Amino acid sequence: METLWSDFLNSKCHDWQGSGRSEDRLEKPAWQERFLHDWQLTAPVPMPTEEVLAMRHFRERLHALTVKLAEGGHMEEADWQLLNEHLAQDQVTRRLTGEPGDIRLKYFPVTEDWRHVRAEIAASFGETLLNGETSRIRMCDNPDCRWFFYDDTRNRTKKYCEDKTCGNLMKVRRFRARKKTGIDQSEQ
Repeated sequence: METLWSDFLNSKCHDWQGSGRSEDRLEKPAWQERFLHDWQLTAPVPMPTEEVLAMRHFRERLHALTVKLAEGGHMEEADWQLLNEHLAQDQVTRRLTGEPGDIRLKYFPVTEDWRHVRAEIAASFGETLLNGETSRIRMCDNPDCRWFFYDDTRNRTKKYCEDKTCGNLMKVRRFRARKKTGIDQSEQ
């Protein structure tokens, strides 16, 4: 399952096939537009330079926290402070909407900017923590990929960000390694 926070972290993309190439999509207007559209957020595109720096810094810190939790670590005071720091930069108003039987409380940003986007990313990560499911935060087992994802499978055994890409690639690599070992042993 893709989450707002994982989509944000995965804006730094590594070649899952192992070429060693990586790409930072954060500054690309096309990525910004897709990201905002997919998560129903609004902010100016292209992202102003100071916001690129702030988003990058937040991504690095959230990445380190996510790695720690994916490896079984626990939240510490500085981790809570990171999330709360970004939540505090945003202001929202609340409105009730709907019809009888389907009434909802909605939050609307006071300003539609990248600070609001960072607050929504922090809130998304916070919701994962609130659900008590930090054990479902994973990093793809393909060492060349490094994408993060939320394992929403019932038995909590998902290893790869995508089974059709990284999963198949790793299956082929394991098969070739076994075959090579088998050939090497038969030649001796």
